[in-house]
Amino acid sequence: MMIKIIIIDDEPLARSGVAARLAQHPDCKVIAECTSAEDAAEQLPLLRPDLVFLDICMTGLTGIELLDCTPRDVVPAVIFLTAHDRYALDAFRHEALDYLLKPVDDERFNQALDRARRLLDLRERAGNEPDTQESSSDTEFRSEWLTRFTVTAHGRVHLVQTADIDWIEGLGDYAGLHVGEATHLIRKSLNFLEKSLDPSRFLRIHRSAIVNTSRIQHITRLENQDSIVTLDYGHQIRSSRTYYAALKRLLM
Repeated sequence: MMIKIIIIDDEPLARSGVAARLAQHPDCKVIAECTSAEDAAEQLPLLRPDLVFLDICMTGLTGIELLDCTPRDVVPAVIFLTAHDRYALDAFRHEALDYLLKPVDDERFNQALDRARRLLDLRERAGNEPDTQESSSDTEFRSEWLTRFTVTAHGRVHLVQTADIDWIEGLGDYAGLHVGEATHLIRKSLNFLEKSLDPSRFLRIHRSAIVNTSRIQHITRLENQDSIVTLDYGHQIRSSRTYYAALKRLLM
């Protein structure tokens, strides 16, 4: 699919830099460049992009304020671009898909773009209507923790038991449930899922990943204090140092 993108930044060099990187990807099309949040507030509902690269500190409204005043149904996947790391918490409270610090290197840029591709692909396969609720029987009878999800794929409704989930990938205000070779998209944030899943069975190991602890095969500590978590079917997930204490308790 062709990804329609709007770049929102008040710095011309920053906009041209993002556009130049995107020009290297045949599946990406920049449909507009906005020099302010006020301009973007008008363009977003008209152009309906799939993805936005959004600066935070701009003259006038900030990028965060733009999201606050834009109806949720017209806010697409958002990748923040900023020179300031102090806004990271606010960005992820707004369910940002990623948060890139300027100057951005090619590897991090491409990683963020790949996450956007996965989200958009999952949304397309789910018919752009990922289910947002647990099953009706769960709503009526479930215990304290979520035990299953209702997901829609290719026009069919499936029940996914939480025990069958290998790991969960945060994709902005969506999440990808990885079950074997399948991935199911739900419109739930990782923050919501972290609070709603049994903490004795699910552990957050990164701002964009929750794992089923029964699937962890081994953990490798890296020199920078991050870790690589290897699941029992060989998949590897990077865990940031912030979550190492919880991982260490798991091993004790």
